[in-house]
Amino acid sequence: MSSRIAESELIINDRGAVYHLNCRPEEIASTIITVGDPGRVKEVSKYFDSIEFENEHREFITHTGYIGKKRLSCVSTGIGPDNIDIVLNELDALVNIDFKTRLVKEKLTTLNIIRFGTSGSLQKEIPVDSFVASTHGLGLDNLMNFYRVENNEEEKQLIQSFSTHTQLNAGNIAPYIHMASVYLLKHFTENYYQGITVTCPGFYGPQGRVLRLGLAYPLLIDNLTSFNFGNHRITNFEMETSAIYGLGRSLGHHCLSLNAIVANRISKEFSKDAGKTVTHLIKNSLAIIEAEID
Repeated sequence: MSSRIAESELIINDRGAVYHLNCRPEEIASTIITVGDPGRVKEVSKYFDSIEFENEHREFITHTGYIGKKRLSCVSTGIGPDNIDIVLNELDALVNIDFKTRLVKEKLTTLNIIRFGTSGSLQKEIPVDSFVASTHGLGLDNLMNFYRVENNEEEKQLIQSFSTHTQLNAGNIAPYIHMASVYLLKHFTENYYQGITVTCPGFYGPQGRVLRLGLAYPLLIDNLTSFNFGNHRITNFEMETSAIYGLGRSLGHHCLSLNAIVANRISKEFSKDAGKTVTHLIKNSLAIIEAEID
């Protein structure tokens, strides 16, 4: 029997909605698209045939509706693993905790959580304006080190090899890794590159950019680009995937990160029309989700 979850640990507001997302359980679908940019929610939901619920609270915007007979929600997370910690835990609470009794439900619900994001390529042959489906999320952000989680044997070998290759764990970084949902990933093969996505806790120094401050890890990009383990290599980096994969899988959900490549950090290129690339990712991915994801 689970213990009652205290009011200070799971905050439910006056309308019976979870604290940050401000959503009630009936207001989200079982298939959820996450986007970092709050303005991108409407760029996804404009392809819905109908919208039954719209909500905005802080940077968290939620639209729930239908494409054909498929019910979907699109939720903005804001940028970074700290926001993912909020969104993934609250989405799980909405379906797996009884808000009246404050007890974990006996029968748990599995969500499909699919990220539509932007990202920078770390391989010269993965060009701007292409798409990447992340096989793994490799975190340099430390979030999952606050949770008790289990890795499978391949993940253990991958992170050990990565740590040996980069020596990041000899400094102040404790890398971690989690797999995508194979159930979701198998649908995104044609026109999607696949590989490991590294998640960074910032946009500038943590991604090897130099403005006015020097870098503690000046060889970071070279070390990421040159890493390989069997057939695995690092294809890109961004700021959310490892947290989604780590929390999502640990909570029993199917998670996948789909990335529009808007920059190539090796060729030093940036997309001439990133908005168009994101639109193509949204349209292509929604068509697959409608047709193939239960």
